[in-house]
Amino acid sequence: MKKGISFLAVTALAVSNFQVYAQEAVAATEVETESQGFIYSLRQMFIDGDPAWMSPILICLILGLAFVIERILYLNSVDVNNTKVVRKIEEAYESGGISEAREVATDTKGPIASIFNQALIRKEDGQNIDEIEKSVIGYGGVEMGKLERNLPWVALFIAIAPMLGFMGTVVGMVYAFGDIETSGTVQAADMAGNIKISLLTTLFGLVSAIILQIFYNYLVAKIDSIVNKMEDSSIAIIDFLAKNK
Repeated sequence: MKKGISFLAVTALAVSNFQVYAQEAVAATEVETESQGFIYSLRQMFIDGDPAWMSPILICLILGLAFVIERILYLNSVDVNNTKVVRKIEEAYESGGISEAREVATDTKGPIASIFNQALIRKEDGQNIDEIEKSVIGYGGVEMGKLERNLPWVALFIAIAPMLGFMGTVVGMVYAFGDIETSGTVQAADMAGNIKISLLTTLFGLVSAIILQIFYNYLVAKIDSIVNKMEDSSIAIIDFLAKNK
């Protein structure tokens, strides 16, 4: 009797586990189907919008994202703890002089290390603190230019993508009204189809511009943060060199 009850319990547990597994498999299949359906819809919209007009917009999006990824990787690599970097170079200066401090600055990533290195070079040449300060300010502008490199390209693609979309829409509407002029009749179904195809280019262009604009604003905010840290650290550099004439 006990064996029978145990067998029934094991069977019930196995059936329950099988039901759960079946439900999970069905859910995964539905998600996969929805994902494939979404990709298919995007591909179909791309084809319906005329690849001749959609392809330039897609190229703008791809190139814009390539520049965005490059900038994100670069900015993350130079966004270091500037306070720690300044302290490290100062300690090297106090222990080994200008040569050791320059060696540490050269081996350290980030714009503030480069600025510190330029200041040390000018101090080694015997320039006074005012000349060094002007050099630090000037070289800070150079480093800021490095941070903003390739951002104009992203801004260009943000502007071009919707323009290409609007151009595709206008050209499509011109063709649609040209067909009406040629046939002499207006078919609502044909007109709606032509308008739909024309508007797809505008939709794709706007979506591409929105995606790039979000990343562009992120990059601008990241650069502003790094520049603020650079300015604070530059003041610390000048103060340190002024104390160690």
